[in-house]
Amino acid sequence: MKKKAAARLNRSAAKHKKNKPVASQKSEGGKPLAAPPKRPSLMDDPRFAQAVQNYEAGLKAMQGRKFERAKGLLEKVATGPLKELADRATMHLNSCQQQLARASSSAFKSPEEHYDYAISLMNAGQYDEARSHFEKLQRQMPKAEYVWYGMAVLDCLTHHYESALKNLEEAIKRDAANRFRARNEPDFQNLADDPRFTELLYPEGDTGASPEGVVTAKTPKRR
Repeated sequence: MKKKAAARLNRSAAKHKKNKPVASQKSEGGKPLAAPPKRPSLMDDPRFAQAVQNYEAGLKAMQGRKFERAKGLLEKVATGPLKELADRATMHLNSCQQQLARASSSAFKSPEEHYDYAISLMNAGQYDEARSHFEKLQRQMPKAEYVWYGMAVLDCLTHHYESALKNLEEAIKRDAANRFRARNEPDFQNLADDPRFTELLYPEGDTGASPEGVVTAKTPKRR
């Protein structure tokens, strides 16, 4: 029995010795050597995280046909330091530019049709694209009061209140009927408590009565 017990102890000792972890290397002074510094991962680089975020947001904007927004996001990635991601972004950026070129070259039969298209973009929540079309219309037809009114509505919806007030003031200067349209415009509700908005719609001495025959055909049609 003693021989068997001794054999078991020997086997256990040998097994323990085999599984014992190798001692860490030590310097000449007997102190453990410091572990080599951990190489920073690319995933830890905040620029990488931002580039990936912009890339994914750009693809999502493309899927929603928001090509102006997609273009801005992808341009940031394409000019970034991450070559592989930049190459992919460049490919999608070319597609965006082709889509935008087609849209800009599309011939509208009339300024009114172009305006209606801008309104449809605004109704669909594609505010960046709608803004680009309103800006084109403002350059092409600076005297068209309904374009200034539409831009004022867009500015209010996108929380650009200072610009909304300026565009609405311009629309009213060009056609006083816009003052009465704006009084019943639900998309101006975010300006309802602004005294400057109230002053625009109800100037001193105004009775508040709408003139007969006010044409409202150009009022943006909202869903």
